[in-house]
Amino acid sequence: MDMSQDEIAQLTAENPHFRMLYEQHQVFEKQLRRYEESVYLSTQEELERKKIQKLKLAGKDEMKQILAHIRAQ
Repeated sequence: MDMSQDEIAQLTAENPHFRMLYEQHQVFEKQLRRYEESVYLSTQEELERKKIQKLKLAGKDEMKQILAHIRAQ
């Protein structure tokens, strides 16, 4: 993500929606790491991994929109 740690800290402190998105992003990241560590994924696990990737990306896009809106002000 192209956000500095200062921007993330400020937005998580000031914007509850951004904080929720950021926390979800961290959870999704941990879940994806677990899948990446597996040697073999079942069909169900592969579907779940792809679902998590899509949710993570959607959240990241929304966080970027919030940041762009803040920077534009």
